[in-house]
Amino acid sequence: MAAKAAKAGVRPAGWLGYALATTLLWGVWGAFAGLPSQHGFPETLIYVVWALTMVPPALVVLARAGWRIRRDARAVAYGLSIGLLGAGGQMVLFYAVKAGPTYLIFPLISLSPVITIVLSFLFLRERTGGLGTAGILLALCALPLFDYAPGGAPQSYGLWFVLALGVLVAWGMQAYLIKLANASMDAESIFFYMTASALLVIPVALAMTDFSQPINYGPSGPLLAAATQVLNAIGALTLVHAFRQGKALVVSPLVNAGAPLLTTVIAIALAGTLPGGAKLAGIVLSLVAAMLLALQPDDNASA
Repeated sequence: MAAKAAKAGVRPAGWLGYALATTLLWGVWGAFAGLPSQHGFPETLIYVVWALTMVPPALVVLARAGWRIRRDARAVAYGLSIGLLGAGGQMVLFYAVKAGPTYLIFPLISLSPVITIVLSFLFLRERTGGLGTAGILLALCALPLFDYAPGGAPQSYGLWFVLALGVLVAWGMQAYLIKLANASMDAESIFFYMTASALLVIPVALAMTDFSQPINYGPSGPLLAAATQVLNAIGALTLVHAFRQGKALVVSPLVNAGAPLLTTVIAIALAGTLPGGAKLAGIVLSLVAAMLLALQPDDNASA
């Protein structure tokens, strides 16, 4: 059967497995990621914990790869750019949520796949069929709905808006560069540089932390943060593999719509209440989008 599939030019959708794994990991992580900060552990220190949780999966994949790391100038440039765009975006987000309304910031940031899709379409010449195109459009429509909170007070578009746009561009560019780097680098090296970049930004996170305020160093603080952030870290690794085997303009909207969908479903189950109209619409659109993206034949998916 495999030989026949190869002759027909159809390859198993390995990217879909990695994309769904990322969706699962980030969906569960999203549902519980806010608990440490609710228990008095600052978000800046949560970043530090996240950076440290990147280390174990990085060591595991490097050991399996024989501790080989690409050290040429292109690999270092790609790797550090990918890592710093992700980590830097997170640092900028801390400032954005302090300066502006989260109910507007997060829907705006959730549109980062638009950047990835446009860049992949223009420069990587990625294309997809009718089902994939419909899935992408529905996913982009669904993304802002998960964090939309109608009825908020009118907001002036000041510094927070500029910062949110910066995060949107940074994370959209990061996803595009992950796909681009996979053409000349192995996934292990990419993840190594992502981990190294996350660790390099730790001093910035510590400098942003107000240590004069009470900080919970108990089990519900750093330990709970580690338990949730390790899901985030492993999800970043599976995302690299998803981009390696699949098209960025399909993987990005699938993951970015699917993960909030799962987070919302878990939150609904825990709260025992139904979501409002916006979130419910986002759930429906994401389910349809995920189905269309999964059903789209992935001939030449890694092209």
